[in-house]
Amino acid sequence: MISVCIPVYNFNICKLVDRLSLQGVRSGIPFEIIVIDDFSESEYRTVNKGVGKNHTYIELDSNIGRSRIRNLFPGYSKYEYLLFVDCDSEIPSEHFLENYVSELQNSDFQVICGGRSYEKKLPAAELRLRWKYGTSRESHNAAVREREPYRYFMSNNFIISCKMLKQIRFDERISGYGYEDTLFAWNLLKSGIRIKHTDNPVIHLYTENNTEFIRKTENGIVNLSRIVLLTGYDKEFINNIKLLRVYYRIRRLYLALLLRVLFNPLRQTLRFSLRHQPVCLWLFDVYKLGLFSTVASK
Repeated sequence: MISVCIPVYNFNICKLVDRLSLQGVRSGIPFEIIVIDDFSESEYRTVNKGVGKNHTYIELDSNIGRSRIRNLFPGYSKYEYLLFVDCDSEIPSEHFLENYVSELQNSDFQVICGGRSYEKKLPAAELRLRWKYGTSRESHNAAVREREPYRYFMSNNFIISCKMLKQIRFDERISGYGYEDTLFAWNLLKSGIRIKHTDNPVIHLYTENNTEFIRKTENGIVNLSRIVLLTGYDKEFINNIKLLRVYYRIRRLYLALLLRVLFNPLRQTLRFSLRHQPVCLWLFDVYKLGLFSTVASK
């Protein structure tokens, strides 16, 4: 019934696979686990290849990115539904798989999102930017996410029919970190595919320190600029993302140039503050807005 799909890059997934496997066996749900490694460093491949004794394990000979690797899974699946779980996840519920099966049996949705949560304990200072952003902007219950189901789609924990993913694929023109799931959700919207949100979260075991998260965010901003072009500056897509809404409002007021003039001399100072000062998300928003304005002008 369910093919659990785990794309892996530089993370030990043995504990995650064991927990999911135990749940599947205990519940009696027809399931399989498919792991595809996106050319991780050798130390991770050495550890993770052990899961291939009982499950499907594939190693790629080059890094292909977050979109392309997800599009590979239907080619290896033998079941009707694909459950995507990111490698840096912990499963808090003993009934994680059963919860998804119940949702499938009691609804006609072809895409269901379980959500994301974070540990409540305050992490070390060098990890707080990712934690603060995640707890404030990503960790919402299903009732909140259902208000804007496409905006809150996240690819780290969702189930989709295999047939649907073959029809509506992740856009492989988007590589690296950031917004590939936003574009996928927009493509679902344009195709009239409804998304259901449920409270069946995974805990995100983030490993990025403040510097790494800023770097990944910068890559995401570059991706977002490309996506805007790919969508043909679609108003519905722009209105679905607060950063884009604010930027294009500024541009309509002919203030985008002023934004760049103010941002560029302050860019490194803002970056330093985000790395070392107490976490301030509005400052992070300003940094992303200024960065997008700079990237979009090129």
